[in-house]
Amino acid sequence: MPENSASAADRLHAVLTTLRASMADQISTAPSVREEHSHGEAMTAARLPEAVIFAESTQDVSTVLSACHAHRVPVVAFGAGTSIEGHVVPPEHAISLDLSRMTDILAVNAEDLDCRVQAGLTRQSLNAQIRDTGLFFPVDPGGEATLGGMCATRASGTAAVRYGTMKENVLGLTVVLATGEIIRTGGRVRKSSTGYDLTSLFIGSEGTLGVITEVQLRLHGRPETLSAAVCQFENLHDAVQTVMEIIQCGIPVNRVELMDPVQMQASIQFSKLEGYRALTTLFFEFAGAPAAVQEQVSATEALAEPNNGLGFAWAESAEDRSRLWKARHDAFWAAKALAPQARVISTDCIVPISRLGTLIDGVYQDIKASGLRAPLLGHVGDGNFHTLIITEDTPEGHAQAWELDKKIVARALALEGSCSGEHGVGMGKLDFLETEHGAGALSVMRALKNTMDPHHILNPGKLLPAGPAYTG
Repeated sequence: MPENSASAADRLHAVLTTLRASMADQISTAPSVREEHSHGEAMTAARLPEAVIFAESTQDVSTVLSACHAHRVPVVAFGAGTSIEGHVVPPEHAISLDLSRMTDILAVNAEDLDCRVQAGLTRQSLNAQIRDTGLFFPVDPGGEATLGGMCATRASGTAAVRYGTMKENVLGLTVVLATGEIIRTGGRVRKSSTGYDLTSLFIGSEGTLGVITEVQLRLHGRPETLSAAVCQFENLHDAVQTVMEIIQCGIPVNRVELMDPVQMQASIQFSKLEGYRALTTLFFEFAGAPAAVQEQVSATEALAEPNNGLGFAWAESAEDRSRLWKARHDAFWAAKALAPQARVISTDCIVPISRLGTLIDGVYQDIKASGLRAPLLGHVGDGNFHTLIITEDTPEGHAQAWELDKKIVARALALEGSCSGEHGVGMGKLDFLETEHGAGALSVMRALKNTMDPHHILNPGKLLPAGPAYTG
């Protein structure tokens, strides 16, 4: 019987039989392992993969994809499982390809401020291992994410206002295509005028065009001085106006984060932020030479004061700074702690910064009309924020939360924004892609998908809505 007419179960059996000959000890069908790989952090329903394969090299990934391509078996790449839009939920009769054992640092070029790593390495581990070089990798999405996963979702984070996102900090990649072919994109140089920009094509492709196995990263020098501060406001508009003026004046803040009163109350309780009130709050970090930091601080204070800022509380010691930023990174869990039995979904809108105040005003109206509790926080320095919608863990509660989510996204798109500033599309934002990009752009994306993955085995049903010549 030809493979393309065999049942899905038979095709899967053929793949596993083939792979067990060389990778038997790297294949697991244990229920606990399959369950761990059935979901990320999303509210999207989980689904068990039929098997989990632990890759230990680029060649392993090539072997797996070659077999899956030949037998038409879907594959979902898996790193840390921290994505929140359903990226790693497998379709039926699929294999979960786990890259978390691929954790080597392959090269560090300190003089050139770059390094090459395997995709399963986390950013925390990378920074710990290169600390003695005086360099660090700045993209900080908060969770224990792998660098390959961060590439796949075009991750961002609290330091993006100064250092940019993964798009700006990746020089090149090693990628395994659907057929098992291995290619390298980009390189170590800071610019090139040759060929198509394949590196950017794979950044943010969510494992639908190829599986990233190695990453060439830009590194940055550790700042001589770091200083963190908190400024609270009675009015959310005043806080947003302060941030807008900071960005427009070109003050090079390292990070600027916002929490609204609901989120601040949750974080005070969860993270024991003593000495703060449940008010709209901006968290700042300044970095550089001592004189430059002082200049940034003075300029920021001068802008906050006429916007009714209630003074700055400073965190000079490393311990105090870590406490503040840990509270920011723990904001999701703080919101969840407000209703431990509930579910939380996170919106991820971004708009031009001049329209952020307008969007937040509208979002507050939508939250009030919904009757739901929904703290708001975000990387407001680049116009990106999250609404953490807390809902009962029932079908009715989920529907109510998704309805609010759709209203928030519609407002962002109407203001020339995007449905996702950093979390990606996965399954959670498929409905918004045509409105944001238009039918013509989606047809080009589908053509790319069909060319590079003709059997649609790579993370099917994610990133790209179904349409002409593409069924997902």
